[in-house]
Amino acid sequence: MQLEHIGIAVDDLESAIDHYENLLNTECYKREVVEEQKVETAFFKTGESKIELLGATDDSSVIKKYIEKQGEGMHHMAFEVDDIYSEIERLQADGYTLLNEEPRAGADNKLIAFLHPKEHHGVLIELCQSKY
Repeated sequence: MQLEHIGIAVDDLESAIDHYENLLNTECYKREVVEEQKVETAFFKTGESKIELLGATDDSSVIKKYIEKQGEGMHHMAFEVDDIYSEIERLQADGYTLLNEEPRAGADNKLIAFLHPKEHHGVLIELCQSKY
């Protein structure tokens, strides 16, 4: 597995984009709305990895609920895998708890699946695989 990106939950996506463009001295290279998750994403390249800002598009969004409970900040770490289906099988066989047992569509043309944070020292882990 290779670190693909770090996801950061933000309350005001426009303000956060401005902040990270200044901080990283680079422009946001991609924005995308993921309707199924009720989230808008903004991506920044940082060497071989990326930063993904996550803003809620609806009050029922998981990101909105996360921010209300935890506040803004790191939401997840995502790791690129070659075969997300076999990784899910492997991790389930090893006793890990997956939040979704079947991959679903995510931002940036990825299939994604999440592992429960309680088993990873409070860190939500995302597995991702490019669709192409």
